[in-house]
Amino acid sequence: MLELDGVTVRFGTRTALEEVQLAVAEREIVCVLGPSGSGKSTLLRVVAGLQDPESGAVRLAGQDQARVPVHRRGVGLMFQDQQLFPQRDVGGNVAFGLRMHGVPAERRARRVAELLGVVGLPGAEHRAVASLSGGEQQRVALARALAPQPRLLMLDEPLGQLDRGLRERLTRELRRIFTELGTTALAVTHDQSEAFALADRVVVMEEGRIAQQGTPLEVWRQPASEFVARFLGFENVVTATVHGDGVATPWGKAPAPADWPDGEVRLLVRPTGVRLGPAGTGLRCTVEARTFRGGSGSTVTLLLRPAGGGPPLEASCPLGEAPEEGDVVGATLDPDELVLLGGA
Repeated sequence: MLELDGVTVRFGTRTALEEVQLAVAEREIVCVLGPSGSGKSTLLRVVAGLQDPESGAVRLAGQDQARVPVHRRGVGLMFQDQQLFPQRDVGGNVAFGLRMHGVPAERRARRVAELLGVVGLPGAEHRAVASLSGGEQQRVALARALAPQPRLLMLDEPLGQLDRGLRERLTRELRRIFTELGTTALAVTHDQSEAFALADRVVVMEEGRIAQQGTPLEVWRQPASEFVARFLGFENVVTATVHGDGVATPWGKAPAPADWPDGEVRLLVRPTGVRLGPAGTGLRCTVEARTFRGGSGSTVTLLLRPAGGGPPLEASCPLGEAPEEGDVVGATLDPDELVLLGGA
């Protein structure tokens, strides 16, 4: 459906995108993830035709878009600030794109009613935009973007202005709606939990380049670099030494897979891979801080301070098993939760 082939964009001396290669299949949901300034919004603008690339090609359904104006590309756009028309009611907003395409009034009305039902606002055609909550406005913006049946729907931080609870709920709704309608979607966000819940495939960007892409599980389980690991919130990244079938870390030794190279490496220890026990077992640590993580599988993240010095160690455990601040515990490393990072 969409192919970016070596796309480069520069603003003066700053490179926003550098030789980006990306393909999005029909009916696939792809989320582009990255910090501010990584190039993710520029990527959307290039696909939409709002920004010309310096080099490279954008193809939709195999057709080069170099000379195709924005309104003829057949793509939809949804922004975080909704950009609804305050002078039009809900039905008028949803029907806007259909009117621009000359769709007859009866067909417009049927399409508007159908989409309002899909987004959870049945019968809301005559409600004023000002009377809607933030979440309801976001649903109207989505229905408006979907109304002309774009071959590709692009979303720029679509839920960024909503509170976390509503954002999580609407993320699940977006995935359901896209799957139900067979929508091909390309979304950008800086929120990894939003991206992982919505996407079939996650693309992580770093300074205009794609640092890693894969399914949410692949990216989460195997970050490709220290940048990706830290962007995803992992803090236990250290230099370690592999020798034979073992790896020596500042927090102790652990078995190493046979295919790991001997020598100095950069290593990620997942917080879930830090096993806690009595103070006399493993690395002696003091619990310096604990942070509660809510949800159905409630967990606590612990910051451990090794007794003999060295970097702090982040651990994760179930709420019912979590020690208190100030407690002294023993910590050992689970070899199945060690990740060798690229770029070492």
